[in-house]
Amino acid sequence: MPAVPVTVATAVERTVPIQLRLIGNVESYASITVKAQVAGELVRIHFTEGQEVRKGDLLFEIDRRPYEQALHQAEANLNRDIAQQQQAEANLARDIAQAENARTQAARYAKLATEGVISKEQNDTMRTSARSADESTRADQAAIESARAAVLADKAAVEKAKLDREYCEIHSPIDGRTGSLQVKQGTLIKSNADTAMVTVNQLYPTYVTFSVPEDQLGAIRKSMAQGPLAVEAHVPSDPGEPARGQLSFIDNTVDSATGSIKLKATFSNKERKLWPGQFVNVVLTIGADSNATVVPSEAVQNGQQGPFAFVVKADQTVENRVLTVGRTIGRETVITKGIAPGETVVTDGQLRLIQGFKVNIVTNGPGKAGGASQ
Repeated sequence: MPAVPVTVATAVERTVPIQLRLIGNVESYASITVKAQVAGELVRIHFTEGQEVRKGDLLFEIDRRPYEQALHQAEANLNRDIAQQQQAEANLARDIAQAENARTQAARYAKLATEGVISKEQNDTMRTSARSADESTRADQAAIESARAAVLADKAAVEKAKLDREYCEIHSPIDGRTGSLQVKQGTLIKSNADTAMVTVNQLYPTYVTFSVPEDQLGAIRKSMAQGPLAVEAHVPSDPGEPARGQLSFIDNTVDSATGSIKLKATFSNKERKLWPGQFVNVVLTIGADSNATVVPSEAVQNGQQGPFAFVVKADQTVENRVLTVGRTIGRETVITKGIAPGETVVTDGQLRLIQGFKVNIVTNGPGKAGGASQ
């Protein structure tokens, strides 16, 4: 048999990351349902559906005229009750002076009565007048307290009216992207309605949640104690670079039904690769293996006895080796048993090979160009 042309590569020993590959779901960092806190006609909408907004941006305007009138009424009531309080204080000052004079007169008449200058009836009349003046001052004091309470209530009403007027303008509570509008201009809005006017989702940063088997929890916690763990999120429909983040949360309970535990990673998401509700392929790196033997993934074939590869011996013949394979990282596969570092493996042309066939190593293998060569 003539030598079979093949391309080859050399198995090498290198440090490879220890990774878990899982399915994750993207969650908003914050999701706010926007509702009105006052009722009224929606007079203006200041954004379009799907628009990115900043915290504090004006979203909606509700007709403020009824609330302006309520504020004017509350301010008028406050001014009226302040005037009544001032009147009550003036009455108190007047009655205090009158009471002082009445007490002085009563003391004078009491002395004259003991000397027999005036009658007992005159003395009793003056004493009664003094007591009446004292009661008037107490009544004035109560009137002042009532007026002060009314003023405090009016001030609270004014503040409430001002707050209601401010609520006529609805601003974005966060930086984010608006969703579908649930209201139209001219709609009569209810206060705290069951349906939100719009939902604002914060897209960056964002979360990706996923679950890992409980037997990996110990290794994850040990690695986290040494530093942040890197997480990649691969969008299935996006062949570009994955989004990169860090593990930020481990749930406090293992799900007994599935034997898994929920984890959460935080991504800056500045490039907007991740969208809430999206499913992504997650790669969690929990460590590294510094003595791993790796070969190109195309060298590993599947047979009846499991994975195998053709190893090129010194006499340019091939040997069929049954392998125990580990993780696949990019375009390389970790070999845990079957191939040693430095051995040469066939990466293209395996379909024409069987045990003991002689090979001719070429740069461009049959059926495709490129590949590692020796």
